[in-house]
Amino acid sequence: MSKNFTIQVQSIDVSVTKHAGDDYICLTDMAKARTDAARAADVIKNWIRTRTTLEFLGTWEKIYNPDFKVVEFDHFKSEAGLPSFVLSPSQWVEKTSAIGIFAKAGRYGGTYAHKDIAFEFGSAISPEFKLYLLKEFQRLKAEENDRLKLGWSLQRTLAKVNYVIHTDAIKERLIPAILSPKQTSSVYASEADLLNMALFGMTAKDWRDANPELEGNMRDHATLEQLVVLSNLESLNSVFIRQGIPASDRLRQLNEIAVSQMTTLLNHKRMQSLADSNSS
Repeated sequence: MSKNFTIQVQSIDVSVTKHAGDDYICLTDMAKARTDAARAADVIKNWIRTRTTLEFLGTWEKIYNPDFKVVEFDHFKSEAGLPSFVLSPSQWVEKTSAIGIFAKAGRYGGTYAHKDIAFEFGSAISPEFKLYLLKEFQRLKAEENDRLKLGWSLQRTLAKVNYVIHTDAIKERLIPAILSPKQTSSVYASEADLLNMALFGMTAKDWRDANPELEGNMRDHATLEQLVVLSNLESLNSVFIRQGIPASDRLRQLNEIAVSQMTTLLNHKRMQSLADSNSS
């Protein structure tokens, strides 16, 4: 990918740029899906000042940024939710030395965020907008793969967009099963498998044992709807962990959320329209 690209998401032009060797997406452009350009900064400020967002941003920075100032982060978190609390992306970066967000001037100017954070911001815009953003971003990466001959794993993910939900039976198979009390009381070996159980109803090993002929893992063969819900579950689980919620309780809550979100996505008329358009 060259330095800048523009993708169109629900008639909104969204800029993508390379920064520190990774993909960053323009939150300012994304915010225009919620309001006009003049108020886009307010949408971002209102999003970043919430406790849930700060928990997500702080967790991301702790994983990827060794210079992240945790003390300053804890100060912001303690004030989150107060009527007087105001926070802008520039203040967040300045005070915590965050690397997940930055401001860019010029033709492609605006507030940019690492793709992980941008997809999280997409949830604040709407689940539907986030889905279309993922679709277009994956298309962009697929075009990059064609040019550079890279075997990037999202090619397999992109192929799943063509999956069309034709019957109620298929819908029922895609909607996660409600876990039994025995299952939710079990503590799985990793947080990844806890999420796998919540959404797919099985661990990674269970899937490999059941599908020895398939390459990759269960997430490589997931539908786009499942990937959207999985992204949401990952964000929520990081918050639940920091809140000290036991694994069994987190699994139960995440499973309930997965069932609800998958049901909503699969029954959404525009979601069906998207699937139909990709199969034609």
